[in-house]
Amino acid sequence: MGSKAVLRFYAELNDFLPPEKKHTAFSYSFFGQPAVKDTIESFGVPHTEVDLIIVDETSVDFNYRVKDGDRIGVYPMFEAFDISPVLKVRPDPLREPRFVLDTHLGKLANYLRMLGFDALYRNNFEDDTLADISANKKRILLTRDRGLLKRSIVTHGYLLRGDHPREQLKEVLQRFDLLESIKQFSRCMRCNAILESVDSDNVKEEIPPRVRQNIREYKQCQSCRQVYWKGTHYREMVEFINQLIAEQKPNPGKR
Repeated sequence: MGSKAVLRFYAELNDFLPPEKKHTAFSYSFFGQPAVKDTIESFGVPHTEVDLIIVDETSVDFNYRVKDGDRIGVYPMFEAFDISPVLKVRPDPLREPRFVLDTHLGKLANYLRMLGFDALYRNNFEDDTLADISANKKRILLTRDRGLLKRSIVTHGYLLRGDHPREQLKEVLQRFDLLESIKQFSRCMRCNAILESVDSDNVKEEIPPRVRQNIREYKQCQSCRQVYWKGTHYREMVEFINQLIAEQKPNPGKR
């Protein structure tokens, strides 16, 4: 005869559930004593999305074995603030987040680099490589592949809900509380390395003559040597960033 437990998923973890299980406690039937990690992922919730599991008022880790009669509450990541007094099920949040992105997220990688965030991306990364980089290089894996985040070696990751890069960027800024960490135009959008100011005489061979006549400030990538200046697209990018920041900031007039 099987056993039963009661589960409830909180906040954005409900994104993964079918309508009848969203925002409510529901019964779960099982045999033996499955690990709570396997139980959670059986409902389509990647373990990287989970930060806290409470079983009958006690926090547990992923290795906990579910027992008959358990009442289990599953909570999402707490990147934005510290819950260290309570046992968490994964390593501490990465307070200076560095990312590795799935192969379909090139535009998002460019946006993150434009805002100054370390975003490792190649369009030929295999799933095994992405998981290995995330685990061994301490990078948060961004993907739309739920199965990729279920790999046991991945401890920090986020499943993007949106289809469009701009909406995905908003998700990442909100989820990892990055608004105050933006350092726009400080990183190479081509290769992700840091930019440094450079004298125009040192890069004059790489600058069109008409640009040299009007622009005095330049930056150069310390890795691929790409040169950047405030050209025709600069104003558009600044407007994009300012609008993005304005949308993310709370409106004190709303409750």
